[in-house]
Formats: sequence, structure tokens, C-alpha cells
Amino acid sequence: MSTYETMSFHLETERLILRPWAEPDAAEFCSLLSERGNGTPTVEHTRTAIVKLLTATETTGIALLPIQRRDEGDFIGYCGLIIGRSTVEEPEIAYELFQRAHGRGYAAEAASAVLDAAIATGRKRLWSTVGAWNIPSFRVLKKLGFERDHVSTDDSGEVVWLTRSLP
Repeated sequence: MSTYETMSFHLETERLILRPWAEPDAAEFCSLLSERGNGTPTVEHTRTAIVKLLTATETTGIALLPIQRRDEGDFIGYCGLIIGRSTVEEPEIAYELFQRAHGRGYAAEAASAVLDAAIATGRKRLWSTVGAWNIPSFRVLKKLGFERDHVSTDDSGEVVWLTRSLP
């Protein structure tokens, strides 16, 4: 049994809604993942990934949530807490947006809401791991008060680990 409160799975900001995954998200999630340049996953593969995310949420009490713009109602990416390279006690904040949504402050807005949700769970620290090339993500994390901790490498190259203590 976790000593942490369950994360809120419905978050709202001035411009965004973060909510649980739904079946119709699979096609949009598939399109988002294809923007990475590693090929296009099948919608069925993406549906399976969503089921895994939902199962992990049940087990951990934290979630990666789809982001939709409040006024337009469109899916623009995801943001949330994951175990990733870390632990359930000190999870990672993760986000990814369609390229068409870059440069508008959506990542910082969504991540700020997730940061508040993480604080509400009673956690004391979060991590983020970012490819060394990803300057825009470093800007978002700096705005949120994350600080560089160390660097490691994986199959994709250098990974920068950042951390933020929570109140």
C-alpha cells in the first residue's frame, strides 16, 4: 500500500484539460508518436500502450494524461507522472506535444498543473530525464524549478537528469 495520495486524473488550466485516456485517443496518440521520426506505430499497438498506461495508473496511483485544448477540444499531446527511469516514490514528469503545438506555452502550463498534482500526493521530489539535444524541454523544466543533477547515456545518446524538490 502506497503512503502517497492518488494523483488527480482530471486537471484543468486556463487553456488546457488533462484527463484520463479514452479509446478515441489511440489514433491521435499514434500520430503524435510518429512525429518522433521512428516510424508510425499501428493504432492497435497504440491501443495496447494506452491499456498499459491505464494498468500502470491503477497500480501506482500516478498517471500520464492526454492534453486537450479547452476551446478547440483537440488532443495536442500528453503530460503526467511516470516511473520511467525513476521510482513510484520519486516519479518522473513527462510530456510530449504535437509539433504544431510547440512554442505556445502549453507544455509549461500542463506540466505546472501536473507539478501541483504531484505536490498534492505528498511526494517530496520529482525527476525528469531529457535528451541532451532537447533545449525546449530544458526551458520548460527551468520555469518549473527543476535543476540539473547528472548525465547518463543510453542507446539514444546523452540523457540529462533533472530534479525538483517539492514542498
